Amino acid sequence: MRSVLYAAGFALALSLFGTPVAIKVLTRLGIGQQVRTDGVQAHLAKRGRPTMGGLVIVLATLLAYGFTHAVAWRSPTASGLLVLALMTGMAVVGGVDDLLKVFRGRSLGLRARAKLVGQWIGAVVFAVLALHFPDAHGYRPASAHISIVRDTALTIGPVLFVLWVGVLIAGASNGVNLADGADGLCAGACTIVFAAYVFIGVWQHGEACGNRWPAGAPAGCYPVRDPLDLAVIAAAIAGACFGFLWWNTFPTKIFMGDVGSLALGGALAGLAICTRTELLLVLLGGLFVMETVSVMLQVGYFKRTGGKRLFKMSPIHHHFELLGWSESQVVVRFWILCGVFVVAGIAVFYAGWTTVR
Repeated sequence: MRSVLYAAGFALALSLFGTPVAIKVLTRLGIGQQVRTDGVQAHLAKRGRPTMGGLVIVLATLLAYGFTHAVAWRSPTASGLLVLALMTGMAVVGGVDDLLKVFRGRSLGLRARAKLVGQWIGAVVFAVLALHFPDAHGYRPASAHISIVRDTALTIGPVLFVLWVGVLIAGASNGVNLADGADGLCAGACTIVFAAYVFIGVWQHGEACGNRWPAGAPAGCYPVRDPLDLAVIAAAIAGACFGFLWWNTFPTKIFMGDVGSLALGGALAGLAICTRTELLLVLLGGLFVMETVSVMLQVGYFKRTGGKRLFKMSPIHHHFELLGWSESQVVVRFWILCGVFVVAGIAVFYAGWTTVR
């Protein structure tokens, strides 16, 4: 279990002390944030502040994972490497989007279709590989079953599984991306949700079917391939986000950018798939779902009514800013909402364990 603490602590230190270095470098390179001119007017003052700070989170996570395994003299696992590869792939898509915004001098980077293609390429590769690499017990990083708090009896086969994973990864990465619109909102919320996956991974490790039980695997054990390593990754990401938050909170010194938000969303989806908690992610990441649904409702209502708006602006955190809430009020209250969603998700996870014991 110490590996979880090592990963969180090392990633926290790297992010906390590495972010000011990134601020100087990105400022020198002219990698500045582009802001929507039709959005919250108070945000126009943020134009030009360094962006792509999510690179620090990604690098801190990768280095913390490597450091933890070096200290523990353990080899990386298939599940761990796949989630990190997915996170890195989404970071590449987001990085291209960020750079296009900077070079074009506007708040629009990759076209929505191009971004979606990049996300789906990463998702398909991840899905195909995750159905391979069985361990000594025959468990693979993922299974072709729909899962809530564990695999259900509903199996969808490898082809539909790939499509299902594509929806999960695109949905999660875009959902986290939509929450990245107020100082510290995304980084703080991600810290909370990834902390939940630390708990889930550690719990699954203690109740894993692959453990050596004197009288055989007990009822309710988890057939998850590498739960402890997944907890290590979740701890590293949570630590990296927490360290980054020191510099990203109001008033922000650096923005996460799409390179960070898409990477974090991809990692969340990867953890959900590998821990067999795919549908539970809808509750654990309820804040991101709320942001996504608000955009969908806004667009649908706008088209259906010929130009009327359901919210003053979407995603919904901007709606509350335009109602008169300060940015800090919006962020803290949305963090509280995120915490409520996560507590509810953990309660459902625990209830799922007690019902089969």
